[in-house]
Amino acid sequence: MPTGPLEGVTILDLSQGIAGPFCARLLADYGADVVKVEPPGGDPLRRVGPFYGDDPHPEKSLFFLVMNLNKRGITLDLETALGRRLFLELVRWADVVVESFPPGYLSRLGLDYSLLSGINPRLVLTSITPFGQSGPYSGFAGEEIVFYAMGGIMAISGTSDREPLKHGGNQAQYEAGLLGAAATAVALLHADATGGGQHLDISITEVVASTMVVHQPYYAFSGGIHGRRPPKGTLLGNPMPCRDGWVILQTGGGATWEEIADFLGKPELRDLKFATQEGRRVHGEELDALLLEAVKDRGRWELFHGAAERRILFGIVQDAKDLAECPQLAARGFYREVEHPVIGPIRVPAVLCNMSLTPYTLRRPAPLLGQHNVEIYCGLLGYSRQDVVRMRQLGVI
Repeated sequence: MPTGPLEGVTILDLSQGIAGPFCARLLADYGADVVKVEPPGGDPLRRVGPFYGDDPHPEKSLFFLVMNLNKRGITLDLETALGRRLFLELVRWADVVVESFPPGYLSRLGLDYSLLSGINPRLVLTSITPFGQSGPYSGFAGEEIVFYAMGGIMAISGTSDREPLKHGGNQAQYEAGLLGAAATAVALLHADATGGGQHLDISITEVVASTMVVHQPYYAFSGGIHGRRPPKGTLLGNPMPCRDGWVILQTGGGATWEEIADFLGKPELRDLKFATQEGRRVHGEELDALLLEAVKDRGRWELFHGAAERRILFGIVQDAKDLAECPQLAARGFYREVEHPVIGPIRVPAVLCNMSLTPYTLRRPAPLLGQHNVEIYCGLLGYSRQDVVRMRQLGVI
C-alpha cells in the first residue's frame, strides 16, 4: 500500500522552530521522505519544554517530538565548506528544501536559490520567515505575539475597554506551516507538469493577515475599522460557568428561542422582551442573570447532549485532558501511538486529514539527533563509515 499521495517526494528540512518543521512534517505525514537537517548542536526546539517526565533532555521535548514525526534526521553544519558541499550533494537528490533562516542567510553562504536551482532545476525551495524575503521589515525578527499584533488579529481580539488580546499557543506558526505545506504541494504539482521548480516566499505575518477576510474589505469598502467588541453584551455566544466547567450557548442552530428557554428550564426567558436579538441586547443584564442561574448547577455533558437533542448550538470549553479523552477524536483516529527510542511508547496528536485511498500512516517518531547520519551519508551519498567518523570529528556533522 502506498505511504501517501507524496510517496516518492524527497525533502530536506533545514527549518527550525515550529512553522517550518510543521510544514515539513505535514508533507512527511502524507508520504514524503523528509530528512530533518540539524546543526550538530541540534534544533533549538529540542531545548523547549514541556519535556516528557519533566526531564529537560534534548530527546524529550514534546514540541520537537510532535513537529518532527515521520522524519529521518541528520546533522550538518552549513557554516563549514565541507558542510556546504555535502548539502549541495543532497540538493541534487531532493525535490524540496524547507528553510526558516533569516532572509539573506543562505545567499551569504553561497547557497541562494539561483545556485540551488542550477544544480537541480526541479527544486522547490520553501522559505518561511516572520516577514518574508523582501520589504522594509524583512530583516526583523518575529515571535508569536508579534505575528498576532502585526497581522491584525489582536486588533479584534478582546473587548474595547481592555488591551488587545493574543490567542493562546502558537497558532500563527501552525497556520504558516499549514499554508507552507499546501503551497509546497502545489509547487510540486507545477514542477511535475513543467520540470521547473520555484522559490516559495512565505511570511508568517501575512499568513495571519490573510485570515482577516472580513475586516480588511470592511475598511477598504467603507473606511470603517472593525475593532474589538464592546464590553457590554450578553453571555450568548460567550463562555458561561456551569457546575463542572465552562459552556457556550448560541442561537441560530435550528432551535427557536422558546425551545432554548424550555431547555434551560427558565420560564422567564419566554418573556417577549427576550424573543428578538435586539430585545436580548437591550435587556442583556437581566438575560445574563437568568442564563447564569440556569446553568450554574448543571453538568456540562448533561447540557451538551441535551442541547444536541434539541438542535441547539452548544459547546464545551475543552482543556487538554478533555481533548485526550474526546470520543469524537478517538472515533476518527486523531491520536496515534508511536514508539520513541528514548521516551518509549507515547500517544501523539497526528491525523490532520483523512484520505480514503492513502490513509495516514505514522511511520516513525521524531529522529534522535543525527540518528540517520550513516544511513544518509553512506547509503545515499556513498561515503564510508570512516568518512562519517572524520566528519564528526571535524564538527561538520
